[in-house]
Amino acid sequence: MRVGSANSRVIRHSGGRGLRFAGFAGSGFHIVLRGTCWLITEHQQPVELHPGDVVLAPSGAEHGLSNRPCALRELSVLMPVQPSPEPADFEFLCGAYRLTHGNAPQYLRSLPGLLTVSLDYERHPQLNALIELLEADVSSAVPGAGATVPALLDLILVHVLRRWHELNATEHAAPADTAIAAAVQQIHAAPQHQWTVARLSEAAGLPRTSFTRRFTEALGQPPMRYVTGLRLNRGAQLLRESDAPLATIAREVGYATEFAFAGAFRREYGISPGRFRRSGAAPVRIGGMSEDRAHTAE
Repeated sequence: MRVGSANSRVIRHSGGRGLRFAGFAGSGFHIVLRGTCWLITEHQQPVELHPGDVVLAPSGAEHGLSNRPCALRELSVLMPVQPSPEPADFEFLCGAYRLTHGNAPQYLRSLPGLLTVSLDYERHPQLNALIELLEADVSSAVPGAGATVPALLDLILVHVLRRWHELNATEHAAPADTAIAAAVQQIHAAPQHQWTVARLSEAAGLPRTSFTRRFTEALGQPPMRYVTGLRLNRGAQLLRESDAPLATIAREVGYATEFAFAGAFRREYGISPGRFRRSGAAPVRIGGMSEDRAHTAE
């Protein structure tokens, strides 16, 4: 998610029916800070929320928050405004990673469109500390927020997902496939290695056909597609977070030349590595087609 743009803000709402959040490519959450409100969706019954409750949109599903039960169509789309100092019906902290025309990772897209989690802050005091830090950083213009906000979003998302899996283990957990886990562990340890299906199936101790089938079932994509996605995601992170030359980044993520890396990057994200680095924008996926495919590697 780090290749997307990280945003966070505190929203205070009073009067009217509530607020609607349009669907978007990425992942986000709301944490109710004060007051009570209702989660409104298109097809499910409203869910009452209390301070400390979390709404997680793993792949950016449309939804709303209201001070009373209603239909989603009755809510107005949120417009960006400065929070008022006046008392509010309810107040919540938002955080999101936005991927321009992209998709959230397969794992997040495999989850339900909207999750609600009631957190035990006495049992997990570290999560309360993370929320307080994020609220403080987004409530005032403090130096370094550009670095701290993405890190805090990462940690809060992980803690919320852990808690949700604890509460829904019987219903949603898939059986662990230790053979596939071993192969994935090796891919992550050395994505630059010249992996093939044969080498990965050997690492998993499985025949190639059985390995490919089980890998695809477990991760939602074939092995080499997973390897390519991981390499390019790491490449995107290095483009954003370092000033290393393109040739160096290409070698670090498993491409022999910067031109091979640039071509794969454009096919995956629809933008050249050079333009991505200069703009600071999230990659743009366009169905595997590149909007700048006529350009040479930058």
